[in-house]
Amino acid sequence: MSIAEAGEFGLIARIVARLDFGTASLLGPGDDAAVVAASDGRVVASTDVLVEGRHFRRDWSSATDVGHRAAAANLADIAAMGASPTALLVGLCVPVDLDISWAEDLAAGLSAEAAKVGAGVVGGDMSASPTLTVAVTALGDLGGRAPVLRSGAQPGDVVALAGRTGYAAGGYTVLSRGFRTPKLLVEAYRRPEVPYEAGAAAATLGATSMIDVSDGLLQDLGHVAAASVVGIDLHTEAFEIPGAMRDAAIALGVDPFQWVLGGGDDHALAATFPPGVTLPAQWRVIGGVHEGTGVTVDRKPWQGGTGWDHFR
Repeated sequence: MSIAEAGEFGLIARIVARLDFGTASLLGPGDDAAVVAASDGRVVASTDVLVEGRHFRRDWSSATDVGHRAAAANLADIAAMGASPTALLVGLCVPVDLDISWAEDLAAGLSAEAAKVGAGVVGGDMSASPTLTVAVTALGDLGGRAPVLRSGAQPGDVVALAGRTGYAAGGYTVLSRGFRTPKLLVEAYRRPEVPYEAGAAAATLGATSMIDVSDGLLQDLGHVAAASVVGIDLHTEAFEIPGAMRDAAIALGVDPFQWVLGGGDDHALAATFPPGVTLPAQWRVIGGVHEGTGVTVDRKPWQGGTGWDHFR
C-alpha cells in the first residue's frame, strides 16, 4: 500500500501504533501538542534534518536504519550538553507513492533508538514532498546539573573521547565504492553506536566542555577551541585502528586517520576535563588543551580533511 492510498490519517495511525512514548511523556500524540515532564525546570532542545540523497540512500540503508540514525543524531546532541534525553518530535516529508511500510519501519527505528535512553517519540507532523526528508527535534532534562558548553575548556585540561570515530566514515566510503563489507564499518554507518550515558556522567565528573562528534573530530573540536579561545592538540597514538578498518583503508587507498580525524556520523562525545580527574573506562584521553588557537595533531597542522560541511 502506498502512502497516497493510506492517506494522511491512515499513515499517522500506523506510525503511532509503532511508537513508545517514553516515561517523560505526560500526553502523547492525539492533541495539538504533546506534554513532556521537565522536572529540572529547564528543557534542553536540539533539531536535525536528514534528506534523502544528501544524508541517506534507500539502497544503502533500510527505513529502520534511517530511523535509528535520525534519532541518534539528535539524542547525541542532548547527551553532549550533559542532559538526559526525554522525547523526540518528528517531521516527515514523503513522496506520495512511497510504500507505507517504509514509514512504518522508520517509526520503529526511531522508537527503538529513543528507547535506549528511556525517551519517547511524542508527536510531529508530516507532508507530501518530492524529496524524502526526516526532521527530528529532541528534548532533554539536565537533572539539576549545569549544561556543559563548548566554551569552558581551559589550558591544562585533557581532551577525552567516549565512543568511536572513523567507523561510519569508513562505511560511507565502502558503500560509495560499491562494496558492502567489512560489516563492522557498513553497520556503523547505518546505525551509530552512541555512548549516550557518557554525557551526563561527564557533567557529573566536572567536564569543562563537551561536543557531539557529528561532522568530524577535528572540525567539531575546532568549535570547542574557537568557543573557548584555546588551542587543542590531539595525539594519534591514542587512537586504535581496528584491523577491519585498516584493511579496508589499504584496499581503498585511504589513510585511516582521514576517517578517524575527519569522518562524521559516529556521534562520539568529545569533552575536556580538568587535569587530575579520574575518568571511567568509557572515556579515553586523546589530547590536551593549551594556550593558543585551533586544533593540531601531534603538534602539527593537519593536512587532510577536517570534517563535513553541508554547503562545501
